[in-house]
Amino acid sequence: MTKSLKWRATLISAVLAVSLLYLLPTFGSMPTWWEDNLPAEKISLGIDLQGGMHLLMEVEAEKAIENTIERYAEDFEELLYEERIPFDHVEKIGPTKIEVEIIDPTTKEAFENLLEKRFNVLSISRQNKKAESIAYILQMDEEETEYIARLAIDQAIETIRNRIDQFGVSEPVIQKQGEDMILIQLPGVKDDQRAINLIGKTALLEFKLVDEENNLQEAVKGNVPDGSRLLYQRQVDPQTGEVKKQPYLLKKRTLLTGDRLINAQVRIDSRFNEPYVSIEFDNRGAKLFERITKKNTKKRLAIILDDNVYSAPVIQEKISGGQAQITGRFSMEEARDLAIVLRAGSLPAPVKILEKRQVGPSLGQDSIDQGLKSILIGGIAVIFFIIVYYNLSGLVANTALILNIILILAALAAFRATLTLPGIAGMVLTIGMAIDANVLIFERTREELRLGKTPRAAIGSGYSKALVTILDSNVTTLVAAIFLFQFGTGPIKGFAVTLSIGILASLFTAIVVTRFIFDYFLTTRRIQHLSI
Repeated sequence: MTKSLKWRATLISAVLAVSLLYLLPTFGSMPTWWEDNLPAEKISLGIDLQGGMHLLMEVEAEKAIENTIERYAEDFEELLYEERIPFDHVEKIGPTKIEVEIIDPTTKEAFENLLEKRFNVLSISRQNKKAESIAYILQMDEEETEYIARLAIDQAIETIRNRIDQFGVSEPVIQKQGEDMILIQLPGVKDDQRAINLIGKTALLEFKLVDEENNLQEAVKGNVPDGSRLLYQRQVDPQTGEVKKQPYLLKKRTLLTGDRLINAQVRIDSRFNEPYVSIEFDNRGAKLFERITKKNTKKRLAIILDDNVYSAPVIQEKISGGQAQITGRFSMEEARDLAIVLRAGSLPAPVKILEKRQVGPSLGQDSIDQGLKSILIGGIAVIFFIIVYYNLSGLVANTALILNIILILAALAAFRATLTLPGIAGMVLTIGMAIDANVLIFERTREELRLGKTPRAAIGSGYSKALVTILDSNVTTLVAAIFLFQFGTGPIKGFAVTLSIGILASLFTAIVVTRFIFDYFLTTRRIQHLSI
């Protein structure tokens, strides 16, 4: 065997061996030593093949605008304290409006300069001069409200993506639909309620002081004082499953929010052997938390997530270091999910489920069966035609075709790509395209044989003259597939992935593998007649 044949044989053997290493775990369970030392990735199936959950959610962007204006009101109030501008109140009076009443008319210029410098997205829509004060109505710019609404959608998509990634779903589909909707597809998800709770939780973490000055029982009866809120702690008895709600009367003002969180981890309480969530603030959050705990020692500080009180411990002393705990008799799964949503961040606005579908695995299995049947029928038809039309040379082309399918499946497993129903369609198309290159080569070889050339010379001319045409047709198709992958979504991407891999595999099998087989028999076995 010549040196050229040896290195080509080594290359083909290596590619085939690596392909089988990646492919075998998909078709059977591997022993432990294999999983520890060799590739154990299986081909991931899309929602249309293995089943899963399909969600269409609407982001209530107007809530994001309201939350923003409320935050502006809180920041404005704190700023007025810092700048020593006396005021009566700062409160939100509409979705995009704040009312501010300053009680010293001589600070009018300082107030308006502060507004222009620090809150230029707010403009004065009206001002009422009273005897000893001035009441301003501040309104958010329309351009700013539109920007917040758009940003809320983008932030919701990223937050949901982060949560799903930590949840461990392989190859989810998360994309924007229309103006304010998000399409979510989660392949393989069986516990749909847990997934919905995880995705749809707003995860607004707040720290508020417990109102111990007013009467809790009166508030429960409906007499909630101004400046306070009545919220509940939900407690589930682990033995009976009975749900109890414990009321808390809290100060309305939020002292700190989860925006300052940088980490959340599940820990186990060594005393009670129960899980809790340990949270850590950034530098500014740590300073705020230290100041809050120092100022309110011996008072109760409630930890609230989405208007549900998780705990309300007494602040025993100033807490430095920016760390806190959220306890609440969690199960390990509940604690883990809570840590996920806190790490991923809060949604900028609530989301509402418009459509929910569970795609059953039976439908997916039926799709797989039909897809495999189409590949089998298409493959057999192509194989039969090539053998009849090109005789023994057709066997060479069919060998390359089988190797081509092995390479495609192995690449899907190696790159952890997801096989979808359109992806199977791409494989069927690839079967036809894979034989295309050999048809071009064989026809050129036949022409050379008719001119009286030897089989070896005819094969050489056939490959060299057909190469440009093969590269041209395959590269242009590959470029189209790349654009489909880049700009397509969902099923289009699945089709583009298998098509791209199939094109590259068919180039290798048609140009390298079949040429090696012909050269081996013509050079080593010295075949005098070419069956083509």
